[in-house]
Amino acid sequence: MNNPGTPTFDQLRIFLTIVDTGSFAGAGRKLNRAVSVISYGIANLEAQLGVMLFDREGTRKPQLTVAGRALLAEARNISDGMDGLRAKVKGLLDGLEAEVSLAVDVMLPAERLGKVLRAFAREYPTVQLRLHVEALGAITALVLDQEASIGISGPLSAGVEGIESMIAGSVPMVPVAAPDHPLGRMEIIQPGAGRNYTQLVLTDRSRFTEGQDFSVTSTKTWRLADLGAKHALLREGIGWGNMPLPMIEADLVAGTLVRLAMPDHVGGTYRFSGIWRRDTPPGPAASWLLDQFVTLGAHDAELAGMTDV
Repeated sequence: MNNPGTPTFDQLRIFLTIVDTGSFAGAGRKLNRAVSVISYGIANLEAQLGVMLFDREGTRKPQLTVAGRALLAEARNISDGMDGLRAKVKGLLDGLEAEVSLAVDVMLPAERLGKVLRAFAREYPTVQLRLHVEALGAITALVLDQEASIGISGPLSAGVEGIESMIAGSVPMVPVAAPDHPLGRMEIIQPGAGRNYTQLVLTDRSRFTEGQDFSVTSTKTWRLADLGAKHALLREGIGWGNMPLPMIEADLVAGTLVRLAMPDHVGGTYRFSGIWRRDTPPGPAASWLLDQFVTLGAHDAELAGMTDV
């Protein structure tokens, strides 16, 4: 049984440079080495592997052999991995985080989250991201428990001991129902009418909101821990409830949901804050993320007549 040796990274780099430049001389110029050193490196690599990588006969330009073509992709993967390793180590030496754990409120518009994280992937390709999407007080709990280094929280983070924050925009919350729901069919909704029908309410199990109600007016409630499930049940006409306007704008246009003109429940402004533990300030990548959310949030428009949720 033939057991190939272990090539050095320098030998693989010489191999890839010959392929990329098309010649031993070109590789020598790019690596600032004599052609004889390039030839010697390839000869050693071929001896280590036990296969010929280039056909040098009858042509001025070295051609990959069948074995050379078969090993090319693996060599590139190793080279890319080594480049990634070096970049990550350099980032660590410069103080850059290896990983950022981000917790975001489920009310945050998905388009904004996607835009920021797409830019983050370009800006910090060596930093891994761990994303939590939670509701209400769970964002603050994750940051306090150090399961997330930073968070984009709703208003429930305000005044929590040990938490620092910065304003990061807002989203309008509006009451909606399916068009065939009794409230959806009313041309004029009388004050107090919402109390007679099931209200779908978002809830969570964090210690900050356990047992608390927010913007609940009905005596009949269904409590859900998932905003997507609430959205689906609203469209099914099971109840009425508040939803972030960006999430249901397409439904309002299509007519699958209608906005309820409730005189005693007009909705409200749900404000976001970028948060972190006071004793654990964010590093460069986490700070960049917070700045992006703050910058985009500064352009949020608020609907007239709404108070804070």
